[in-house]
Amino acid sequence: MSVADIRQQYRKGVLLEESLAATPLAQFTKWFDEALAAQIVEPTAMTLACVGPDGRPSARIVLLKGFDERGFVFFTNYESRKGAELTAHPDASLLFFWPELERQVRIEGKVAKIAASESDAYFDSRPLGSRIGAWASPQSRPITRERLEQRTREFTASLGEHPARPPHWGGFRLRPDYVEFWQGRPSRLHDRLVFRRAEPDHWESVRLAP
Repeated sequence: MSVADIRQQYRKGVLLEESLAATPLAQFTKWFDEALAAQIVEPTAMTLACVGPDGRPSARIVLLKGFDERGFVFFTNYESRKGAELTAHPDASLLFFWPELERQVRIEGKVAKIAASESDAYFDSRPLGSRIGAWASPQSRPITRERLEQRTREFTASLGEHPARPPHWGGFRLRPDYVEFWQGRPSRLHDRLVFRRAEPDHWESVRLAP
């Protein structure tokens, strides 16, 4: 089979204006709850896209760790490639794809570091191995597997069972100004309903052609 012949007909749902929630947060919460109920593998996985100092785009999967009216939170090493890119150019986008429900959510906005106390609270909730890993991994820098494992042993021995959060590791929050909800439909006539932030606390919605 040719790659060009691979296609899927989307028939599992519709998204109409009369069923759209009043705010993007309410609509996302509804869809996220349905993704959890559908037992989707990694429902919190999202593509994070940003740009480097030279304007070159980059994207990777990260995990959503919280969301509310302030925005969408994820965690990383601030000295990693994405950390440096987001610090230099805080415009970014997130993309959720839930194929079992034939849905996508696109979110665009500005990114900023969350409060240190929030990062501390989340770090303390992580499994011990993940906390050790945040110290041991010089993320995005060249390293051998042997050296990574050696650093892990060294930090395991030196930090004990209650390591504090490293200062170079913490959370970012994306405050959205554009949120698009995409529902697959037959014949590629998909539903695309978009919220755009018109004022700090006011959103406008519109349908886009698929």
